[in-house]
Amino acid sequence: MATASVAKQRTSVRVGVQKFGTFLSGMIMPNIGAFIAWGIITALFIPAGFFPNADLAKLVGPMITYLLPLLIGYTGGRAVHGIRGGVVGAAATMGVIVGTDIPMFIGAMLMGPLTAWIMKKLDKVWEGRVKPGFEMLIDNFSAGIVGAALAIFGMLVIGPVVKAFSDGASSVVEFLVHNGLLPLTSIFIEPAKVLFLNNAVNHGILTPLGTEQALQNGKSILFLLEANPGPGVGVLLAYMIFGKGLARASAPGAALIQFVGGIHEIYFPYILMKPILILATIAGGMTGIFTLVVTGAGLRSPAAPGSIIAVFAATAKDSYFGVALSVLLAATVSFLIASVILRTSKTTDVDALGQATSRMEDLKGKKSSVSSALLGAGGGTAVLTRPIQNIVFACDAGMGSSAMGASVLRNKIKAAGFPDVKVTNSAIANLSDTYDVVVTHQDLTERARPVTSSAVHVSVDNFMNSPRYEEIVELVKSSNAAPGAEGSTAVAEPAAGAHAAQPAAVGGKDVLLPESVILNGSATDRDSAIDEAGKLLLDRGSVDMGYIHAMHEREESVSTYMGSFLAIPHGTNAAKNHILHSGVSIVRYPEGIDWGGKQVKFVVGVAGINNEHLHILSSIAKIFTDKAQVAQLEQATSVQEVLDLFGKVNA
Repeated sequence: MATASVAKQRTSVRVGVQKFGTFLSGMIMPNIGAFIAWGIITALFIPAGFFPNADLAKLVGPMITYLLPLLIGYTGGRAVHGIRGGVVGAAATMGVIVGTDIPMFIGAMLMGPLTAWIMKKLDKVWEGRVKPGFEMLIDNFSAGIVGAALAIFGMLVIGPVVKAFSDGASSVVEFLVHNGLLPLTSIFIEPAKVLFLNNAVNHGILTPLGTEQALQNGKSILFLLEANPGPGVGVLLAYMIFGKGLARASAPGAALIQFVGGIHEIYFPYILMKPILILATIAGGMTGIFTLVVTGAGLRSPAAPGSIIAVFAATAKDSYFGVALSVLLAATVSFLIASVILRTSKTTDVDALGQATSRMEDLKGKKSSVSSALLGAGGGTAVLTRPIQNIVFACDAGMGSSAMGASVLRNKIKAAGFPDVKVTNSAIANLSDTYDVVVTHQDLTERARPVTSSAVHVSVDNFMNSPRYEEIVELVKSSNAAPGAEGSTAVAEPAAGAHAAQPAAVGGKDVLLPESVILNGSATDRDSAIDEAGKLLLDRGSVDMGYIHAMHEREESVSTYMGSFLAIPHGTNAAKNHILHSGVSIVRYPEGIDWGGKQVKFVVGVAGINNEHLHILSSIAKIFTDKAQVAQLEQATSVQEVLDLFGKVNA
């Protein structure tokens, strides 16, 4: 079954570069720890290190020649085609490693995803055509053949091409350094940071080239071209003194997050409020780079995140003075120029920071994890001054993940002695400002906040076992025990479309049927697993094909991973007209599949009209919060055992 299509993506050049940069970053960032481990061993044990040791220094060469490229190749392959893609990607990466005499990071970033993509396409060719009993044989030999062929191709073709490119790029860097032109790179790097276009350059070119330089010279200036926290903190210091309103009040906290925490995006809205301030960061960046060139300072490994702590941890033995001076002078120059701009410009509108933060998130293409630090911890959420009577879980469709979360929290609140507190679930589109607490996935909070401004908002990243649930229980305890709580009878009506998770009649049709349960799913990745669960719903007549497309669209918006090895893919709120009658499908994957970086063994497809499906979701929630029952589900040998575990779900 073909993977369902999703909504058409924006195709602007900026968005394309952002996606490319994000993909490159996704190969490097998960392996930064390994880069740092190599940097520590290099700094300590090479002849020029802190504690020279010829035996331990033998780790340096193999780690940078084999370990780091293989990790990158595996990570890139896994991002394209799961573990299977990671394995063939690593195998093919070995070819470019052997075919050259330089650390093959760029080659790994090419071979890993390319090989996995080819493997993915070939798997689609014979999907569903392999006779039972031959699946493992075909899978293993096809992966071996692809890995071997691409390893040879990498050794003979890609390796020499990448080496030529790397030599050319190194020559350009050397030319810039020898002619005092390297500081000019700030003209491109600093605006790129604010526009979220820097990952392609930073992680695609600077980190690999810097690592090669560090191997030869023990350090590299390239690691600090983008990571220097000086330019950003200089702008924030200027706002602390010469800013106005909310911008000035929030600048100290932002400076701490940026300088110590290393989260540079925290200062981007301050630049976007007054775009001319980009001149301050450019001048600061140029000053920092010039200082590094003059002092000959550098880092021995990448500094990620760009925190002053990470910068000094990665600084070479002979470069502490130069690096410290680089950060100090970069911050000073940035501060002086930003101060002049702020002093001579018109008063900043008090709402400008919020507007700039929104523009920053638009440029980034998603919600910023630190933007709430600029607008206050509540981000505009009201402070609760009344007993809690109404809690709502809201998600896009209001029938899958929100119902599961509502069931889990309802049980916790009842166990705490507050059975009268109503916990319901709803689609975000159906919310109204009648709730005391609104719980949403962290990627959906900003959609729910405007229509429920008087409620306390709680963001979670896991509907099954989020630690935030205990905080909500404590909030209920403290709020409902407060003076005036006793005898309070004001209970707000739920929004239209909100569903109380209570057992309901099923209109003559069972929600879960034996033929909708598969103990050994055939899918190997998230998208094909959604197809497999959706096809079960389609085959029994619960939905039409449009609903399966909507399941993929929903997954692209917010992950339906619930925790405890469980995912519950379902359609968007707009796709309810594609549901013919309520149904649930269950597919088990004993070996697990990758679900956006999480391991999933159980995929439960959900399609519900009104609240017919909520009883089964409540049963599923109870099972997956009980480790013993999850273990029984993993060990079940028949469909009936699975149905028995869920109880009378069709009652």
